[in-house]
Amino acid sequence: MKVAITTSSFAKFSDEPLRLLHEAGIEYVLNPTGRAITEDEAIELLQGCIGVAAGTEPLTRRVMQALPELKVISRCGTGMDSVDRAAAAELGIAVRNTPDAPTQAVAELTLGYALDLMRLVSRMDRELRAGTWKKRMGNLLAGKKVGLIGFGRIGRATGTLFEAFGCEVAFADPFAESDTNAKMEMDALLAWADIISLHCSKPEGGGYILDERRLGLMRPGTWVINAARGGLIDETALHAQLVSGHLAGAALDVFVKEPYEGPLRELPNVILTPHVGSYAVEARVKMETDTIRNLLDALPR
Repeated sequence: MKVAITTSSFAKFSDEPLRLLHEAGIEYVLNPTGRAITEDEAIELLQGCIGVAAGTEPLTRRVMQALPELKVISRCGTGMDSVDRAAAAELGIAVRNTPDAPTQAVAELTLGYALDLMRLVSRMDRELRAGTWKKRMGNLLAGKKVGLIGFGRIGRATGTLFEAFGCEVAFADPFAESDTNAKMEMDALLAWADIISLHCSKPEGGGYILDERRLGLMRPGTWVINAARGGLIDETALHAQLVSGHLAGAALDVFVKEPYEGPLRELPNVILTPHVGSYAVEARVKMETDTIRNLLDALPR
């Protein structure tokens, strides 16, 4: 019995996930590319595999139909946008993910972005390294109104962290309720908040959550954070609002196309990171271990 592990790096900080496979007597093949693989590469790598510990590669109907032995897709992460779940259900392929493991890591990264944006840390660091000694006046995070778009595990954990810093937290999410935080309609939340942070999936049927119209609804001086999914924000419209000064700044960990090579790189009031939301050692080890446990639990007996 053989499985594939397609994440670009796996078991780097602990051999526990691979030990679980050894103990179960299961062979495995690793992603040799060091990056997210394509559909064709997935078809080639997964030949003869009964399961896959999946990264963000496109596991489409075409891929699944080309792999008749595949019975389990276990996503190493929360997002399922790359998996055609309808096709998997039709083909009898079990699908799992690890919704709990990255929660704290993404929440803490989001808080870190907010603190950085408020106090212009990255901007002054870049300037100092370039030879400019300039003291920039920032803002306090305490007292800010934080609007969370999406109030699932990560959104709730993020809200708790912001509240500990004295922020008022409200959210927009058609599927969530709360006894402690105000639920608002999307447009109302955008007009209310000082900081908008995304913690949702892509909308069904595509399209941006924050398009040109909605970015324009935000209060002058709003900060925007996205550590959720690429494609939630119209990056061209965001760039225009930042250049115009309507928005104070933005922090993005995810992009429509990755690696990101667009014009947001040139703006001094933007923080960009290369899709590292779950990249905390403790979170990564738990996520990888949970991925293998999920895979083993779902394999046919």
